[in-house]
Amino acid sequence: MNRSVSSWVLMGVLLVSGAALAQEEGASYGRGQGWSVLSGQTLGQGTALMGQVGWPGVSLGLLHGATSRFDIGGKLTFNYGREGIVTSVVPGLKLQALMRLKLLETSRVNFGLSFAPGPLFYFYENYTDVGLALPIAFTVGIPVGSALMLNVGLDIPFYVIFGTGGGAVVPILLGGGLEYFIDRNFVVNFNVRMGPSVGSYSGLFADRGRARFTLEALLGVAYKF
Repeated sequence: MNRSVSSWVLMGVLLVSGAALAQEEGASYGRGQGWSVLSGQTLGQGTALMGQVGWPGVSLGLLHGATSRFDIGGKLTFNYGREGIVTSVVPGLKLQALMRLKLLETSRVNFGLSFAPGPLFYFYENYTDVGLALPIAFTVGIPVGSALMLNVGLDIPFYVIFGTGGGAVVPILLGGGLEYFIDRNFVVNFNVRMGPSVGSYSGLFADRGRARFTLEALLGVAYKF
């Protein structure tokens, strides 16, 4: 797992280096390409097709700019790591709505909230866990020239497992990422978040309240129509 994490971090560093080299000498700082799928900035208008792969899984989503400040869409995720917990390799599915709200934007920074509720399923050999994901995230975006958007954020991907032995789990994840615009409509991105997951679900936590290290490290693309 440490080797895998190192590989993702190296990819992120390479993308940042490539973006810096791509900036023309003397270029002024602006608002990127006017849209984003990871920072506090929204699409504004149009529709974007998104995909990500890494740990804990693979996702495909569609996002539509409903207003200049609000995006709505959906996302389908296949996970091979249970909600990012590095010691829990379990196949699972999530089907989520996706809502993003831009709170504030200036020429140098933007702030946004996202919410992605939906059902989740994890498939063990003798049973299936069924639950509800209610994740919320606060993100700060920092545009760097016209080609690069950095972000830092706090994610709380809260979820509840139903049934006997079920309960709530509260991950608290911090991290950052970037989006590099190949052109006005196509972007490649990298995002990483990490921190503890604390919960009362006895099926996952033998000692209730004990924290589990949780990691999300995802490389992705997005295309805006």
